[in-house]
Amino acid sequence: MSTPTTVHRTDLPGLKRLHEGKVRDLYEVDAQHMLIVTTDRLSAFDVILPDPIPGKGQVLSEVSAFWFRQLADLVPNHLTDIRPEDVVNSDDERRQVAGRSVVVKRLKALPVEAIVRGYLIGSGWKDYQRTGAVCGIELPAELELAAKLPQTLYTPSTKADVGGHDENIDYARTEQLLGADVAARVRELAIAIYERAAAYARERGIIIADTKFEFGLDDKGEVVLIDEVLTPDSSRFWPADQWQPGHNPPSFDKQFVRDYLETLDWDKTPPGPELPETIIRQTAEKYEEARRRLLQ
Repeated sequence: MSTPTTVHRTDLPGLKRLHEGKVRDLYEVDAQHMLIVTTDRLSAFDVILPDPIPGKGQVLSEVSAFWFRQLADLVPNHLTDIRPEDVVNSDDERRQVAGRSVVVKRLKALPVEAIVRGYLIGSGWKDYQRTGAVCGIELPAELELAAKLPQTLYTPSTKADVGGHDENIDYARTEQLLGADVAARVRELAIAIYERAAAYARERGIIIADTKFEFGLDDKGEVVLIDEVLTPDSSRFWPADQWQPGHNPPSFDKQFVRDYLETLDWDKTPPGPELPETIIRQTAEKYEEARRRLLQ
């Protein structure tokens, strides 16, 4: 098996670059389509780190494609049947896009991240300790760290530009941003997608503690699932056999890197610190393990 190409930043001169995100580079194919290339960049605390994680882009692309297929009966998505290799011009460009890219429909992205929580962890845990609630949603007293929540919570946030920070918002604010009908549809879909995926993953030894989705609108005003879906970048994955309320479980996602960064004297502003080779290697292994378990 050949070693995957590591891509930190793409250079596709044959296409117009539309946007460079924390992980994905977007290019114009035509007025109706764009190319999304998932690089091996890793962002933590909204800062892009200088070291790529080899193979990460391929894992994210494969896992997302799997979930898009699994969820197609529940929600339409932005995928097309156009091969990425067919929209670039040279062998070098084909090498950069191979195994990590999709050609998708160009839709109107909604300005809200649909965050769904099934367990009490991360910023939700900090919020709960401080207020007894998560994003304003009251919860029973005396819940433990990593406890399964009494019900799935929808806790949306704004979408920040690269270098900015997402901000939690209440549901009323999503209605202002999206309109009441679209806001309700997004909430309904986000919870339904999470609950179906969580049940599937649990059977394969993975707890999906929380995740985030992005949606867009097509030209008919229908809500469409876009971006990435239920990957180790957008979700918190725990090994089910090591989950125990009251303890912070190990993870199959970039929380491993966040935990390492928390040990450093770094103020969480750019530039991000370089990662030791052992952290890079172990992170790549965790992403691959998540892919293997979910797609087995």
